[in-house]
Amino acid sequence: MTRFIFSFFGAIFSIVTMGTMMVALTIGAIFWMYGRDLPSHEHLAQYTPPTISRIYSTQGQVIDEFAQERRLFTPAEEIPELIKHAFVSAEDKNFYSHQGYDLRGIASAGVEAIRSRGGSVRGASTITQQVMKNFLLSGDRKMERKIKEIILATRVEEALSKEKILELYLNEIFLGQNAYGVTAAAQVYFNKTLSELVPHEAAFLASLPKAPSDFHPVRRKERVTNRRNFVLKEMYENGYITYETYQSERLLPLLSVQNGDYTPYGRSLPPRDYFTDEIRRQLSRNFGEDQFFSGGYSVRATLDPEMQVEAAHSLQRALEQYDRGLGRWNGTGKTIAADKLTSEEAWREALSNTRVTRDVDLVSKWYPAVVLDVRENELQVGIEGIDQNDPRGNIVPRKDTSWFKGNLFDNFERGDVIHLREMRDDDNGNFIRWTLRQVPKVQGGFMAMDVNTGRVIAMQGGFSYQNSVFNRATQAQRQPGSSFKPFVYAAALDSGYTPATIVVDAPIEIDTPYGVWRPQNASHKFYGPTPLRTGIEQSRNLMTIRLAQEVGMDVVASYAEKFGMYESMGRVLANALGADETTLYQVVAAYAMFANGGERVQPTLIDRVQDRYGTTIFSHDAAPGNKRVCVNCDDPNLREGRSPRIENDRERVMDPVTAYQLTSMMQGVVERGTARKTVKLSVPTAGKTGTTNDAKDVWFVGFTSNIVAGCYIGYDTPRSMGRGASGGGMCGPVFTRFMRKATAKYGGGKFRAPEDCTFIKIDRFSGARVGSDASGPNVVSECFRDDGFSTIVFGGQGLTGSFAVSGSFDLIRPNEAAGKAREVTTSTGKKAVVGPKAGFGTLSSGGLF
Repeated sequence: MTRFIFSFFGAIFSIVTMGTMMVALTIGAIFWMYGRDLPSHEHLAQYTPPTISRIYSTQGQVIDEFAQERRLFTPAEEIPELIKHAFVSAEDKNFYSHQGYDLRGIASAGVEAIRSRGGSVRGASTITQQVMKNFLLSGDRKMERKIKEIILATRVEEALSKEKILELYLNEIFLGQNAYGVTAAAQVYFNKTLSELVPHEAAFLASLPKAPSDFHPVRRKERVTNRRNFVLKEMYENGYITYETYQSERLLPLLSVQNGDYTPYGRSLPPRDYFTDEIRRQLSRNFGEDQFFSGGYSVRATLDPEMQVEAAHSLQRALEQYDRGLGRWNGTGKTIAADKLTSEEAWREALSNTRVTRDVDLVSKWYPAVVLDVRENELQVGIEGIDQNDPRGNIVPRKDTSWFKGNLFDNFERGDVIHLREMRDDDNGNFIRWTLRQVPKVQGGFMAMDVNTGRVIAMQGGFSYQNSVFNRATQAQRQPGSSFKPFVYAAALDSGYTPATIVVDAPIEIDTPYGVWRPQNASHKFYGPTPLRTGIEQSRNLMTIRLAQEVGMDVVASYAEKFGMYESMGRVLANALGADETTLYQVVAAYAMFANGGERVQPTLIDRVQDRYGTTIFSHDAAPGNKRVCVNCDDPNLREGRSPRIENDRERVMDPVTAYQLTSMMQGVVERGTARKTVKLSVPTAGKTGTTNDAKDVWFVGFTSNIVAGCYIGYDTPRSMGRGASGGGMCGPVFTRFMRKATAKYGGGKFRAPEDCTFIKIDRFSGARVGSDASGPNVVSECFRDDGFSTIVFGGQGLTGSFAVSGSFDLIRPNEAAGKAREVTTSTGKKAVVGPKAGFGTLSSGGLF
């Protein structure tokens, strides 16, 4: 009997032992099989998650953010203990004691699944396992993935500290509302930093991993509150908060940004505009779009926020003024269905979902509104963000529509989405009425930059970024018209001409493959022999054509390319009048080189770029061609009170005398020429207007001693803006409004004359030299080069009267060999020989064609 008992228990023991060994071998085989080809966990130690790239203004304020995943990486040592305790309590209470997996948790989950017959299957993954799933594995619910999780979790626990694992988890986890990581979530839900969160807010964030897309603080408020309170209870039971704290925190209401309890973080940022979007475009091109959106770059922009607002308003005023002058109501083109107008709640929701411009703040904020009723003498409207019982009312009177044609019934229907702004008394600020506004069809661009550093301080690429993201300052290819003429004159001045050289303003015919081209002045008049200065001041087309012909279009084009106006300019005479297309960005940058004395300057919207670790990976000042050199910083003999001399290490693209001569001539454009009526500043200003054929594009580009700015206006699909449109009349006021603020802030002074200049007074109409004591509106003090000064011939002796407008014209054929002198006849019958080049020794008294 005893032997039987021992045999029986021996058999049972053998079976158990063998079974245990088989189970162990099976489990070992499974773990060996699944552990063979697992991804390496070693790169987790160099974790670099996708994070937000931020753009800062010159004052250090965040002005825009770009990200694929909204994440703000925070090292473990900077994450408050309260946050760690909340997530550990919610997700893995044994985190600090287990080795990567929790057998009790797995058993508990298994028992619950059996009891519910598969109806309730909850995860038993530890925080370490969740890190493995998020970083190295897929998210599918399969036994195979669980096994791999456990294997990898065990390996990671041996390689990384608990704090490092928690850092990975708290920065990677998705918490809803496009928030990745706890820092971004605190900002999204509470607009707070992690250190500002209190226990019930930390518990709310720790509730979200369970169902981040479903746990909405408004739509699922009760469910989320219950989950939050459960986490608070776990924090108390785990010893992280006191019982008193638990009891008080669980009774607090669930407040959030989404419920309107806190101001959204986004409200602290200005609306996205053309400036920051252009930075995005440039850095995406330089670093790659994926890298920019996920690299966590810190970008210091050159933007001056105050001047950016002024640039936007200046351009918007001009566009709106032109648009309202046309007398047509265009509206937004958007409508709300009639069935949505039956209740205030319905039309407000429909209006908020309608995509219309909301970033215009011209005079005052523009509000989207919907027409609720059209009456004979008024419109009844519903205004976004304005209560229907607001004391300002909800009526637009008929008299506010006097600027466009037709009555209210002709132009409006119920459901039309429109824009309104307040009209207030200029004297006392009292509200007068709601006034109709519309985004103009005509568009334009504006840009301003420092002439010495190339730092762009303001850029506006259209009327409204939300209306059209196309940046007309950098992307629109437009004809610059007469604003190109300074480059023709620059080529001539560097070829030996002077501001006093005579060029004959008379009819000309040019033989082209498409027929004979007969260019004309804007006035359709001819003015005879005229100095170069007056030619550019009055923007004479015929003088410019003759000058380009004599200098040669190859020379003119090479100048334009050297200044960055074009990459490859066409060598045809029409391009001397600005027929070839370029961008405002390129034109303004080129004009900066006139203003700074002829040195190359590269425009930039970015001062520097730093990576996520704070390492500078781009600096405009350190880039080749932009460096500044201290000439005498090491000089021991530097006098006390005198600062060292800093010089720019930049390439010279133009002789400084030529740059000053051209600047002086363009000062005449502002003081006496085509911009005299609209460009008026308190500091010396130079510039050039531009108006293309049929006024399809109008320009003004000008500069002071330190700031250059440019504007163009035109339809996106070029068409005539009418006979009254001109660069001086439309863009001149834009420049003036902006530059008045710019000069008040940045100052301005006289343009510095080079040492090689010798000043002589001349008559600006005849080019003749006058006495040193002469004065009057016709007298200008002109800069001449010292070298070869004695050979200069002043004025137009021998040429009198004007050229005949009828009869045989001088026919210029561009393909003819250059270098031949020609004889021309004046209206008095006298002869003058015109040479091919403005060499002082060969310049006849008859002037130059």
